[in-house]
Amino acid sequence: MATDRKPEFFKGAQLRVGIIGCGYVGLPLALRFAEAGHRVTGFDTDPKKVTMLNAGKSYIEHIRQEKIQQYVNSRHFGATNDFSRLAENDAIIICVPTPLDEYREPDLSYVEDTAKSIQPHLQRGQLVVLESTTYPGTTEELVLPILEKSGLRCAIAAGPENENVPVDFFLAFSPEREDPGNKQYGLAQIPKVVGGVNPPSGRAAQALYAQVVARVIPVSSTKAAEMTKLLENIFRCVNIALVNELKLLCQRMGMDVWEVIDAAASKPFGFMPFYPGPGLGGHCIPVDPFYLSWKAREYDFSTRFIELAGEVNTAMPYHVVDSIAEALNQHKKSLNGAKLLVLGVAYKKDVDDLRESPTLKIMEILQKRGAQFDYNDPYFPQLHKMRHYDYSNMKSVPLNAEALGKYDAVIIATDHSSYDYGAIVDGAKLVIDTRNATRRVIRNRQKIYPC
Repeated sequence: MATDRKPEFFKGAQLRVGIIGCGYVGLPLALRFAEAGHRVTGFDTDPKKVTMLNAGKSYIEHIRQEKIQQYVNSRHFGATNDFSRLAENDAIIICVPTPLDEYREPDLSYVEDTAKSIQPHLQRGQLVVLESTTYPGTTEELVLPILEKSGLRCAIAAGPENENVPVDFFLAFSPEREDPGNKQYGLAQIPKVVGGVNPPSGRAAQALYAQVVARVIPVSSTKAAEMTKLLENIFRCVNIALVNELKLLCQRMGMDVWEVIDAAASKPFGFMPFYPGPGLGGHCIPVDPFYLSWKAREYDFSTRFIELAGEVNTAMPYHVVDSIAEALNQHKKSLNGAKLLVLGVAYKKDVDDLRESPTLKIMEILQKRGAQFDYNDPYFPQLHKMRHYDYSNMKSVPLNAEALGKYDAVIIATDHSSYDYGAIVDGAKLVIDTRNATRRVIRNRQKIYPC
């Protein structure tokens, strides 16, 4: 590795880029760098993923197998679990999970372990970028000290006076903005926010990402970039909490909150529609508010507004189960012992992503309250053991008119486009709709219980 490498080096052709974590964030990013002509190595601790990728196979629904095969065949992409090969790369990008622990506090063990994996192999002139969503200060306070145990240095205060000070390696943060299943905005079209621990690091990261995205947005520091990601997702969390609370009020007042939202959305300015549901899902939105509120306590600051939104959204799966119990009660059935069918376990429609899915919480509460249930999801033929849930003995059951009629109620938890909602309503005894998926169904509306 070059000892006097300048940030402009990362504007060069055919860089060697290592991506740590080949999941929903890391794999699309790896393929995008390969598409731009760089030589990419995906690093992952899961040997099954490594084997599949090197065979040109995909384990993520919206990533085409042909695309992986193309870049494997052209030798622009390969995968490994040998972390000593990090030394071969010009840039290393970290795309590992940042979940919450059982006390809803940040679990940065994946980031910490990854930094420790990089440290023995860190080379002069390398660029390291953290993309994992986290609280402001993580890059400087956690990642930097670990990397500097290599004997190399990057800790220079940001500011114009340090614009051209040489560093041993570069370190930056650039928040991921991946939206699985979004056909309108792909990775290349989404602007990339970048902040370095010092000006040279910021410029190096800008040069790298400018090769694969249409626009790079530089900010003054890694903290500013980390806070940007939290603001984006907390904005959604707070507004979803607002409409979830309004949904509960509208139900009590005998009103249709979806009609109200659609009417308000006709205003061409000053309003952005958000929609209620059974709870928050995905890796970011249910998690990020708790990352910021945890960090805020270090500054003796209470993020009351954000925490309230988190409480409202966290309570929604319990509201869904209470609604199921009420709907069954109206049909002279008890939740305890009821036989239910849950439609959709993915956290949102048309994706094979279970992360933080509210359906999993709903199923847990149903189990505790004595209900029997099956599930159907075209994207998950079988469930597996997860961090907080273990439904590994469950398989998706067939969905047909005869099967639907065997259940006391059918719960629409995820509104996949492939479901025939008219046929579901026709075949079911009772439908609890948490997503307004049956809004266009005309027949048998007396069977539908909006939730």
